[in-house]
Amino acid sequence: MPPTGLEPARMNRKKGDKGFESPRPYKLTHQVVCINNINFQRKSVVGFVELTIFPTVANLNRIKLNSKQCRIYRVRINDLEAAFIYNDPTLEVCHNESKQRNLNYFSNAYAAAVSAVDPDAGNGELCIKVPSELWKHVDELKVLKIHINFSLDQPKGGLHFVVPSVEGSMAERGAHVFSCGYQNSTRFWFPCVDSYSELCTWKLEFTVDAAMVAVSNGDLVETVYTHDMRKKTFHYMLTIPTAASNISLAIGPFEILVDPYMHEVTHFCLPQLLPLLKHTTSYLHEVFEFYEEILTCRYPYSCFKTVFIDEAYVEVAAYASMSIFSTNLLHSAMIIDETPLTRRCLAQSLAQQFFGCFISRMSWSDEWVLKGISGYIYGLWMKKTFGVNEYRHWIKEELDKIVAYELKTGGVLLHPIFGGGKEKDNPASHLHFSIKHPHTLSWEYYTMFQCKAHLVMRLIENRISMEFMLQVFNKLLSLASTASSQKFQSHMWSQMLVSTSGFLKSISNVSGKDIQPLIKQWVDQSGVVKFYGSFAFNRKRNVLELEIKQDYTSPGTQKYVGPLKVTVQELDGSFNHTLQIEENSLKHDIPCHSKSRRNKKKKIPLMNGEEVDMDLSAMDADSPLLWIRIDPDMSVLRKVEFEQADFMWQYQLRYERDVVAQQESILALEKFPTPASRLALTDILEQEQCFYRVRMSACFCLAKIANSMVSTWTGPPAMKSLFTRMFCCKTCPNIVKTNNFMSFQSYFLQKTMPVAMALLRDVHNLCPKEVLTFILDLIKYNDNRKNKFSDNYYRAEMIDALANSVTPAVSVNNEVRTLDNLNPDVRLILEEITRFLNMEKLLPSYRHTITVSCLRAIRVLQKNGHVPSDPALFKSYAEYGHFVDIRIAALEAVVDYTKVDRSYEELQWLLNMIQNDPVPYVRHKILNMLTKNPPFTKNMESPLCNEALVDQLWKLMNSVFLENIGY
Repeated sequence: MPPTGLEPARMNRKKGDKGFESPRPYKLTHQVVCINNINFQRKSVVGFVELTIFPTVANLNRIKLNSKQCRIYRVRINDLEAAFIYNDPTLEVCHNESKQRNLNYFSNAYAAAVSAVDPDAGNGELCIKVPSELWKHVDELKVLKIHINFSLDQPKGGLHFVVPSVEGSMAERGAHVFSCGYQNSTRFWFPCVDSYSELCTWKLEFTVDAAMVAVSNGDLVETVYTHDMRKKTFHYMLTIPTAASNISLAIGPFEILVDPYMHEVTHFCLPQLLPLLKHTTSYLHEVFEFYEEILTCRYPYSCFKTVFIDEAYVEVAAYASMSIFSTNLLHSAMIIDETPLTRRCLAQSLAQQFFGCFISRMSWSDEWVLKGISGYIYGLWMKKTFGVNEYRHWIKEELDKIVAYELKTGGVLLHPIFGGGKEKDNPASHLHFSIKHPHTLSWEYYTMFQCKAHLVMRLIENRISMEFMLQVFNKLLSLASTASSQKFQSHMWSQMLVSTSGFLKSISNVSGKDIQPLIKQWVDQSGVVKFYGSFAFNRKRNVLELEIKQDYTSPGTQKYVGPLKVTVQELDGSFNHTLQIEENSLKHDIPCHSKSRRNKKKKIPLMNGEEVDMDLSAMDADSPLLWIRIDPDMSVLRKVEFEQADFMWQYQLRYERDVVAQQESILALEKFPTPASRLALTDILEQEQCFYRVRMSACFCLAKIANSMVSTWTGPPAMKSLFTRMFCCKTCPNIVKTNNFMSFQSYFLQKTMPVAMALLRDVHNLCPKEVLTFILDLIKYNDNRKNKFSDNYYRAEMIDALANSVTPAVSVNNEVRTLDNLNPDVRLILEEITRFLNMEKLLPSYRHTITVSCLRAIRVLQKNGHVPSDPALFKSYAEYGHFVDIRIAALEAVVDYTKVDRSYEELQWLLNMIQNDPVPYVRHKILNMLTKNPPFTKNMESPLCNEALVDQLWKLMNSVFLENIGY
């Protein structure tokens, strides 16, 4: 029997000790989970749990635990029968008799139901009475062992069974089951204290068929076969104190790979996928090395397991000493596009092993610290692996996401403090959910919450330096590591929990800096900053007169007071200025270092020390200013709208070496459709040393500019000659060269340019015939025989290009479109799509990318009136059994059809899938699509909006369906 923790007397801590104060009148020190019967046919499990607890109060007569959807057969405490009551108020949120039916009423009722069983408030669904024979035992604060027998039948969440409908035994069919869920959802598959702040050691036992493998947390101590060799039991021990929410399980006929670089790491995949597993995980040891090096701390567990399963709810889920991944992340060495995405998933999961699994949180309001740190160190890994350009592009992308969300939906509050006034409960009154609890949040809000958390960690790094930041993380890990080894003093385990105040105290101790204003600005309040900037150059004073305004009255905004960096590129070099943004100051005078350019010609020094020749003929002769940037380092969570002349944006695009600046200038140049903008964008496309993502953005900007200049455009269509020069045969320019994707930068450009070119329109707003012929030739002459990489993503993009070329059909006398009277160009497009779809059935591409693009293209043809609008094809592709990406693409089309054609039948079909589809991810995705592209809006007259639908939706919202969807 493993050590069960401290002697009870030691629990009486001094009042002055500022450690973690448990909301429970007991301390859990050890838990056994034993699942001794798993039936794949019935999708059921039978087992028991045993919790070892120490009372911390003398009059403990009721013990509350968490358990959802489990059938509890028997409860014993120290071998005595114990009475129990089970109540889960989330099963029916608003009772049938309630007269009110609105989102606010529902939201309040749901928040109350969740709080009523919240373990962090000392509550639970299962209330156990302590037998009177044990009261004296409890008064002496002696140990209690609670034994609970339970079963689980066809679970709607927590455990997901995948049982393919084919011949053979369960192992031969690839049947498997795995734990899943959002936040603390372990109560869905066994009774526990489902809180991130209640840590204990674990013994985990799973009895499975001999052909199956059970993977769980901690070390595999032994595997014991039954006498008839038909079953075996896996015994796992997790001696590092861990929250129940970080316990997981995967059972299936897995193939096993011991990592050749790190023998304590083991990988598991479904049958016949071992070659893909070898390639996909071959890089993982480098991620380990990186994190251990920057944190100057060993990986905290004695082993690590990766399990790749089908029908995953999320691509990556991290648990103590193991992570569960979607099998769709596996790929061969031939696949380019998936490689960085999968590596990013592996790196994310490993970052969460340190912060999220090993170090847990004290309360929900401290979640931002863990998500922030794991996201921040993952960002450092990205910078090291993919380079500074990719890292800065990612930061800008994340910043744009959080800004767009907060400005549209309302603020995201990282550190909600409860009890101190209502405004903290709901930072934006129009949110239809409480932010008090992870289970009342919207999925999108939580995604944005994680995004904001890591961006704020970056702001803290800017304030205290990366060196101090990493020292703080090391200190947290060192304290947790020491605490985790205290087997007989479980009150020490609270050192493994992080709190906002503890984190800030560590920062203060390590760096000596006060970051309270930063925390107050970005953590204790919600909202982002919205800057508007413009300038004038005062020639007499040789001064740049900069005006910066703020909008802090719109939803999701806040007022910023503090330093703001401005970079000015002048003729004599690049100069940084730090402005102090005060309450009322709008205008700022910045002295210029250069005189106007007329006097002498010389090279111009850039920010990175490079000196370049520039053609200065476009600039203002009286001004030495080339371009201006507000907050170039993204040191504020902000949106900047800055006005400067078109030639300044063009110079910035051509000569500023920062990818974020280049992306900003591309966005700005869309408003300046001039020959000079066209030339600047074309130059960038031709620059091989320019970051590939910038060149890809330039393609789409150039298409928009060409369309705005259509009446004055001369020469061949935009990008055509450039593509021909780069990728086509010199002797025969309409034939593309044999594929060679060795240069990834060229590959991404080669597959993006045709997609952008297809957006070109002539004076009649049609795609030029020359462009369509060009794209059809690219498809016709595509030759991948000598290429070491797959061209499936490239071919999929060619189909996307065909779809982009489609324009609305011109109807003559309201004639109905049939295949006989198709426009000749559209006929060619449809023939290609049909050919691709048929080929896919014979030779499926990786992740069926081509089928996905074909389905989207067919919907475009339908919406533009070229082929009859009909959901039948999409409904057949949306059925369970097709690859998930195909299903999602088909469902997108059905959702769109439902909106455009106002089809009640299809809406009911979708709602039926939301209730009954076997894959939780698909159910959730349909709901997401319906909210993003609703069949009707609030104030819109629609035949779909009727009393029966309201009744139907209200019943769904109030039933167990809630647990069915997002866990």
